[in-house]
Formats: sequence, C-alpha cells, structure tokens
Amino acid sequence: MENPSTSKVVLLACGSFNPITNMHLRMFELARDHLEDTGQYSVIKGIISPVGDAYKKKGLIEASHRVEMARLATESSEWITVDSWESQQSDWVETAKVMRHHYEELLAREHNRDNVDTVKYTKKRRIEENYIASSVHHRKRDGPQLMLLCGADVLESFGIPNLWKQEDVAEIVGRYGLVCITRSGGDPHKFINQSDELWKYRKNIHIVHEWVMNDISATHVRRALRRGRSVRYLLPESVIHYIQEHGLYSAESEQKNADVVLAPFQKYSDASTSG
Repeated sequence: MENPSTSKVVLLACGSFNPITNMHLRMFELARDHLEDTGQYSVIKGIISPVGDAYKKKGLIEASHRVEMARLATESSEWITVDSWESQQSDWVETAKVMRHHYEELLAREHNRDNVDTVKYTKKRRIEENYIASSVHHRKRDGPQLMLLCGADVLESFGIPNLWKQEDVAEIVGRYGLVCITRSGGDPHKFINQSDELWKYRKNIHIVHEWVMNDISATHVRRALRRGRSVRYLLPESVIHYIQEHGLYSAESEQKNADVVLAPFQKYSDASTSG
C-alpha cells in the first residue's frame, strides 16, 4: 500500500552503457534503498537511457547493441526499464533535454491516469467542469519527481570546462534533483562545497555511499574482452552471451572515434569561440 505522504520518484540514468555492467544495475538498487530509507520518497521506476552514437566517445559501439544489452540486463527487474529515445536521435542530445523529454512523458502518463480514474468515479459533467483545474492540482501534489542517477565521476565532471553548460547543470540539479552513488575514498561533499552552482542546490543532491567495494568499469570490461579474459560475474550472463554472439569489443572497435572530438566539447567550444 502506497504512503500518501511520500513523493513518487523515477530515477533516470544516462550514459554510454558500453557495455552495461552489474554495477550500473546496483546503482539503481542503492539509490532506491537510500531514498526510501528517508521516509520521504517512494521509487516507482528506473530508466536506463543509453547515449546516441553522435556522442562520439572513443570506443563507443553502435547504440542498437548497447540498448539491446541493457534490455537483456534488465529483463529480470520488476522496476528498471530501458528507453531508446535518446539513442535514436541523429544528433547528440544534452542530458538536460533528455530529462525534459522524460519528465514530459511522466506528466502525460499521469494526465492519462487521472483521466481514467476520473472517468471511472465521476459523472461526465463534473469532469468537463473540473478536470483541468483538478488534474493540475493533482500533478503538483502527487505527480512523480524525476531525478538523475549517476556516479560521483559524473558529478565531478560538472566542473570540466566545455563538457556541460552551466544552465544545464542548474536545471538538472535545481529543477529535478540528483542521486549520486559514491564509493569509499571519494568525497563528493568536498566537490559540492567547491562549486557555487552545486552548493546553491545542495538540498537536491542525494549522496549515497556504496560501502561494498566494487570498481567495475566498462573500460576495464572492454579491455578484458579485447584480451580474451573472462568477464563473468561482472556483467549479466545474457549480456556476455550477446557480446560473444555478435563479436563485440575488439581492438578495432576501441579505436572508433579515436580521432573525433567528443560532441559536447565540439559544441560548446565552438559556441565559446564564436561568442
């Protein structure tokens, strides 16, 4: 039974997922436990949004493979899903825009749910007279909140020149909120303290400590795969089978985009020089 005093939350993770690892999936579980332990939130859904090919990151294999691996990895989850909208865009899409897209989708679904419930329990005349006002009020009170789920490395990347627009950082953290998974040895609080922008919205940043040491990184996984080493128990079995079946992650694929400037650097550097 849902607690009416808690805020519903949807967690959104954006990234390469090249390939998706068990640690990516653990992040969702850690974030849900942390938020629900506060007694203020009820996490109702997790969304994995793999970046599109236009991001131009070195070694980034085709989005179609990364999306399919993420789908295989989340087959057994009752609440984590994969969304391919971002990966299907021909141009690179800023994270703030991806969040806007998913927030609009959430509101549209809530709107439709309100509509169904209202039709079910209310006479048609009352719907026509009161629907707009009541649905807006309902969304403000009970509508789901969208939060960006990320690792501490993403939080710290906010400070890298030309990687993020500062107004995007303000929108992501100020309007939506951020759940940051860190591991022992990291100090995201120090980074927040050093950033005026993040300090301003510090109450919207939830820091979650992972005390079980787990340094699985997609970069290390790709290196092991290139060298023919085992990656069992680092990735879901279904993902390992998919990689083997399609012959993914070779020395050749790791050189993809090696001589290409990462999309945000290209976009924001051009903007700053032309401005």
